[in-house]
Amino acid sequence: MKFLFFLFFIFPLAASQEALFHSLDSRSVIQQLAFYELYPDTKDGQKAWQQAWKLLSHGAEIDEILPPSEGLPLIDVRAIISLVTHRSSSQDAPILTADQLKLLNELGKKLPNRTKPGAHVWTKEEVLALPPEKIDLARGLLINQFDADPDAKKKILQYEAMLDLMALEIRASLPRNASPTEKIDAINHFIFEEMHFRFPPHSLYAKDIDLYTFLPAVLDSREGVCLGVSILYLSLAQRLDLELEIITPPGHIYLRYNEGDRLINIETTARGINLPSEVYLGINTRSLQERNIKDVIGLAFINHASVFWELGKYNETVTLYEKAQTYLPEDRLLKLFLGLNYLFIGETSKGRKLLEELRNFTFSYAVSPETMAEDYLTGRTDVQGIKNIFLHVDETRASILAKQAKLQETLQRFPRFRSGLFQYAITWLQLGRPAEALEALNRYHQLDARDASIEYYLSCLLFERMDYPRAWAHFTSVDKILQARHHNPKALQQLRLQLLHFSPPPNKSSPA
Repeated sequence: MKFLFFLFFIFPLAASQEALFHSLDSRSVIQQLAFYELYPDTKDGQKAWQQAWKLLSHGAEIDEILPPSEGLPLIDVRAIISLVTHRSSSQDAPILTADQLKLLNELGKKLPNRTKPGAHVWTKEEVLALPPEKIDLARGLLINQFDADPDAKKKILQYEAMLDLMALEIRASLPRNASPTEKIDAINHFIFEEMHFRFPPHSLYAKDIDLYTFLPAVLDSREGVCLGVSILYLSLAQRLDLELEIITPPGHIYLRYNEGDRLINIETTARGINLPSEVYLGINTRSLQERNIKDVIGLAFINHASVFWELGKYNETVTLYEKAQTYLPEDRLLKLFLGLNYLFIGETSKGRKLLEELRNFTFSYAVSPETMAEDYLTGRTDVQGIKNIFLHVDETRASILAKQAKLQETLQRFPRFRSGLFQYAITWLQLGRPAEALEALNRYHQLDARDASIEYYLSCLLFERMDYPRAWAHFTSVDKILQARHHNPKALQQLRLQLLHFSPPPNKSSPA
């Protein structure tokens, strides 16, 4: 009944068989197979069957892939169709038989990802030994996820068959020698319009981000965070010979196609739309990091680790960060997170060693130096103070107040802890109390006037209070900091225009 419901979802209920056949999209494998499933013993049904396998075989002789038996398939196609049809969240993906897996593998043999050595390895060690350009992303991720599973190979082939069928369906909709932009449009349409992949509600992904990151969970649920859907997108792109760049602003990931004179950004949290690159830049983000396929495997472990960190399970967090480090050995942000979590589990010497590398360090993509390592190493905070920085806050006022109380305790003991002051100010802003936030930011400014974000916040808050001279003073301060790093973000340009509208700039200004 569930399968028939899907067929009626595709086809109008009142349509006659003949009218229905002529209304089929000649480039849709799924529509052709679904029609055959409804009318297998009719002439039109057999025509639909032949058209579906002509699309899937991409010009190869159908009989070479699937010998017919009196014009009908030897293998039940229902489960195959169900791999890429709409399912409710309570429905599991169908489990394919050995014959069905063999069929899809034969159909997918000529997909471009098969030319990569990484599509034919079966161990983590083999994945790690490959250069990034030789790695098949889906195989690498699935090997790592099912590492301890006795049925690992079977499960890996199951999910790869799903990806192959998706890629074959997309390829069938494309013209021969399709351009990169045509491929991007086709993937966007398939993922977001036909398959209805969506970004999950914040209340769900905030506590279960791993469920919306790993490829099997994303494929099963049709929901994913930016990294999860980007992984799916890249897995399909590798099967369609589409070279994409992987870009990671702080806390985010998106994809882009580089035409040389034009960039096409693919925002996977917003149905693949092409956003201007400048929207990913901020006051403290002056450039965008480009990643490779091997990095992405490490990023999946980082996302998973964040779940355990939030739960206070620091041993599990360390284990996952160490796994990530095998793929991202030189990533400074990962070293910071791993170093902090070493402190949390009492591995102080290991933690201090990593943090020493980050003393007064400025990330290449940032404007201002990272302060947490410096503050810990110089005694401006302790381990508990750092833990309080990362306390989770949800949409409730109670969670904000709880974090604020912990930060107040920390600042009473360590009044010079800069990250503590910044997070304390943020909690006041979340509570709609800008005056208290301004006081906390001023305390930070008295300690360190080199942080671009602090100076920007101060200028904005003083502007809202119509204290234009002091707003201009802090604007001048942040402007100088940004110019030294060759950065002029849109946010600063907009603040300048707002200030000019209400007040001319003073000849001289210095923050009070």
